[in-house]
Amino acid sequence: MAMLSISASLPTTTSLKLHSPNQHRWLRMNMRLSASINGAITTCDGVKLTEGVGNLPKVVLTSPHGSEAEVYLFGACLTSWRIPNGKDLLFVRPDAVLNGEKPISGGIPHCFPQFGPGKIQQHGFARNVDWSLVGSENSEEKPVVTFELKDNSYSRAMWDFSFHALYKVILDSSSLSTELIVTNTDKKAFTFSTALHTYFRASITGTTVTGLKGCKTLNKDPDPKNPLEGVEERDVVTFPGFVDCVYLDAPNELLLENGLGDKILIKNTNWSDAVLWNPHRQMEACYKDFVCVENAEINEVELQPEQSWTATMQLSIA
Repeated sequence: MAMLSISASLPTTTSLKLHSPNQHRWLRMNMRLSASINGAITTCDGVKLTEGVGNLPKVVLTSPHGSEAEVYLFGACLTSWRIPNGKDLLFVRPDAVLNGEKPISGGIPHCFPQFGPGKIQQHGFARNVDWSLVGSENSEEKPVVTFELKDNSYSRAMWDFSFHALYKVILDSSSLSTELIVTNTDKKAFTFSTALHTYFRASITGTTVTGLKGCKTLNKDPDPKNPLEGVEERDVVTFPGFVDCVYLDAPNELLLENGLGDKILIKNTNWSDAVLWNPHRQMEACYKDFVCVENAEINEVELQPEQSWTATMQLSIA
């Protein structure tokens, strides 16, 4: 893996005229890059570091076959996956705020070290902090980037453990893959739950998910605080209204038909559960345009000191 080092020429604070908006944006980006990137920016073929919305740094991966993906360093959030025909199969909500002050609402946000509500903030802190870009490579025409997150004073104020997380993103001609590795670097054991809160572009009236029949369910409709236990009896799950359901011990392969003519195979290793979510009229402006099909680890994983947990996900065109 090629390590990154800074070679970009950025303006210094002493040369900035305070009345210049463009220079202000460069300064803010410079500060974020300094905080988020280890060493100089030497990107390889198919990997480019650039400025995204809200002056937030992002990495653009480009396959020679025409596919493309974008990952913001803020939250290590994948916000776009374009296949060779130009379609973007991920969805970012129109109310998403990309300024580094709140999590990005869309794409593939991280939920760690807590999924949903609990002892700390909703869905944990990994989605609303800067990750470090620590590596890039191009292996067999597949651009690959690796991000890193470690504990700091912000995380330890709410979750007092030392940890190390690595998140790898791999782009191929017709697939997008991720690998998440969480390691306990503390002297005491800890537990966590986690998920990849994936938003897919969809026409919700025609959207279906296949492969969940027989799974135990925790249905949060109508009462999210008291989920109803049950068993999925449908071969094909549809979205006629509000849906917020956890599927326990889900299979490692699901098929999403997004109602827009695309079939997406969702494969995973070691993500034991799945979550389906569509807010229906709670988000009147956009609920018809997306569906969340999430790989999750709902029950807490326990790691002893120096132990690691690894999970992978692959999205591919079926």
